[in-house]
Amino acid sequence: MKIAPEGRSQLFLSISAAILSAVFLPLAFAIAFLLLSAFLAWFFRDPERYARCGDGDWVSPADGKVIEIYPSEHHFTGKCTVVGVFMSPLDVHVNRMPCDGTISWLEYIPGKKLMAFNPKASLENERFLMGFDTAQGRGMTIQIAGFLARRIVCSRSAGERLVRGERFGMIKLGSKVDLYLPEGIVPAVEVGQKVRAGETVIGVMKN
Repeated sequence: MKIAPEGRSQLFLSISAAILSAVFLPLAFAIAFLLLSAFLAWFFRDPERYARCGDGDWVSPADGKVIEIYPSEHHFTGKCTVVGVFMSPLDVHVNRMPCDGTISWLEYIPGKKLMAFNPKASLENERFLMGFDTAQGRGMTIQIAGFLARRIVCSRSAGERLVRGERFGMIKLGSKVDLYLPEGIVPAVEVGQKVRAGETVIGVMKN
């Protein structure tokens, strides 16, 4: 099982603690650290994903459930459609690029820790915005921290070109990712639908 880079050091420390505990401490300590290691391995799992879709299709940036779809407008994207994906603590936490594109804008905004499904979370919670230029127009992902999530990770820099499905970060303990689709892309999912990062087609080109 592949482990996300963000969790490898923690898993190594936990396994090391289990080994040392088995040698120098009562067995219960070793068992506790082994259980912790198993949890960390599962929590930071990073399965391979393969999108089976057309050239102009956009895929989900996160595992989880679609909780909202609505028209909007942003100074970076212009008029757009927002698709909000709620990530539970049980979902894979790695976030992936929805389409081929070049990152052109990054912004971190500190904020609150409202529950991710609260309508105000997208505007008031701690979040990380990543805007990118694509062949279909400008798009954007917003990683949003929630009540449980305590760390947003975006491992990319402005100027990098990513391909569809490529990893760009994660939110530890889940929360929410908003995807801003440009005007030329229409949603291909419905509210309540389960999606998988890098696989589920979330937007398609207008006919």
